[in-house]
Amino acid sequence: MLLGAHESIAGGVYKAFQHAEADGCEALQIFTKSANQWKARPLPPDEVEMFKEAHRASGYQFIAAHDSYLINLANPDDAKRKKALEAFFVEVERAELLGLSFVIFHPGAHLGSGVEEGLVRISECLRTTLDRYPDYQVKLLLETTAGQGSTLGRSFEEIATVIETVDDWDRLGVCYDTCHTFTAGYDIRTEEAYQETFELYDKVLDIDTLCAFHLNDSKRPLGSFRDRHDEIGKGEIGLEAFRLLVNDRRFENVPGFLEVPPHPDGSSSYKDNLDLLKGMRV
Repeated sequence: MLLGAHESIAGGVYKAFQHAEADGCEALQIFTKSANQWKARPLPPDEVEMFKEAHRASGYQFIAAHDSYLINLANPDDAKRKKALEAFFVEVERAELLGLSFVIFHPGAHLGSGVEEGLVRISECLRTTLDRYPDYQVKLLLETTAGQGSTLGRSFEEIATVIETVDDWDRLGVCYDTCHTFTAGYDIRTEEAYQETFELYDKVLDIDTLCAFHLNDSKRPLGSFRDRHDEIGKGEIGLEAFRLLVNDRRFENVPGFLEVPPHPDGSSSYKDNLDLLKGMRV
């Protein structure tokens, strides 16, 4: 597995590479804009070029963008869903402009309208996006979720329904978040549980759809449907699951991005957690 982290773009998107290098990343995830605002300033051409130069110098095979937390492609309100879809277009356009591999996104929440209807709306939005940008190379990855409230994507079956409905297996894939999927009820803490979970994934979705990981331990227990990340080995998942992941030959060239919280003093924990994961490799 290619190990990386979600790094800051403060001061310009190209600045993320400095943080990534300091932390010892082998892959990189960023926001291309503020995750908590609808609007985004256009990326200046010189900043795009500096990003591409830094990318070339880094040698990273995979760089991913995570979309805004405000976007809900399953919103039953037509006007709000249209606003979300237009914001999603911007995310995809910025990722393509920067030459990124993936846009990783939370599928959405049905807000009481029902799982089936919510999944249909997500599929329609993704089909519209792919039709709008037929020549784009960036791949769209649905992130597995913890299933809080009406959030969709808590099960492999829900993710599969969206991808099968859109039916564009070359341009869609999955980002497996270890914290989210664990608290949604999928255990990977022992070798037996790990094998059972990924055998099920392969049966429902096909292991080849798994294009990236978010590597996070969990502050909440199995099946709690709560999204609370923890540092590797310090939460309910524990070290064995991550040892199995980083040594799984099926994921040998798949990027895994840390999204773990900082140390108690506020300093970044990425380097320490990346060093820990690298030390588990055999």
